[in-house]
Amino acid sequence: MGDVKNRTIILWLSLPLAILVTIASISGLTTAGFYSAETPNWQAQSVGQDIVDLFLIIPALLISSYYAYRRHNGALLIWAGIIAFLVYTFTIYCFAVHFNKLFIIYCLSLGLSFYAMAWFLLTILKNDLPGIFFKEVPYRLTAVYFIVIGVVFYILWLTEIIPAILNQEVPPSIKEAGLFTNTVHVIDLSVFLPGVLITAIFLLRKKITGLIMAPVLLSFFVWMNLSIGGLVIYMNRAGVEQEYTVAVIMGVLALLSAGLLVVYIKRIAKNTLL
Repeated sequence: MGDVKNRTIILWLSLPLAILVTIASISGLTTAGFYSAETPNWQAQSVGQDIVDLFLIIPALLISSYYAYRRHNGALLIWAGIIAFLVYTFTIYCFAVHFNKLFIIYCLSLGLSFYAMAWFLLTILKNDLPGIFFKEVPYRLTAVYFIVIGVVFYILWLTEIIPAILNQEVPPSIKEAGLFTNTVHVIDLSVFLPGVLITAIFLLRKKITGLIMAPVLLSFFVWMNLSIGGLVIYMNRAGVEQEYTVAVIMGVLALLSAGLLVVYIKRIAKNTLL
């Protein structure tokens, strides 16, 4: 009975969240001049993100939540990655988009996705999966992959930030978006990248927490890489010039993450996670 109640929570969390994100996306896409307060660069990114959310993330959220409810552990891990993506995305909506009529929707979406992620972590980390699974998954390869991603993005962001600080200037990405600070820099440097590196350390030390969080992060990477690649393509079509090389790199990373994710799901899916 307890398991049924736990699984039902997934639907109670996912359905309202899907409705909120749908409202935000459709409003941004169908309301003329909705992002008129933003710079052309940030307008294109905002509209592109609405498209990604509506046509990629919401269907993935609904499908994964249904199969997670139906006791498919692989879907549960994918669902958690989508929830993490929504926490990330709506943090940006809340703090980097000018105040508009959807502000409360943004806040509700962020809050619901945050507490959905908190519920997942508090529930799933109570499970005591057998350490034997470390023999069945490429945990060392995954740890190296996480370390490379963490280090590369730290270097990427710091090579933009540190020269700007030394020259008493504002980084180009902030100027183009018309923001006070880059919310992506804040999230990555403060929370996300440290979390990726910590998970890598847990994997190398064969901690069960690392084993559980690895597929969640891999799922997150898939959706984030697809999102960034889609944004680059849309921004170019909207007249905001971007390097298509970035979209190609994101596509490759999405494939690598998906490949590793499939391995983890096949090994862990047979176990009781909830």
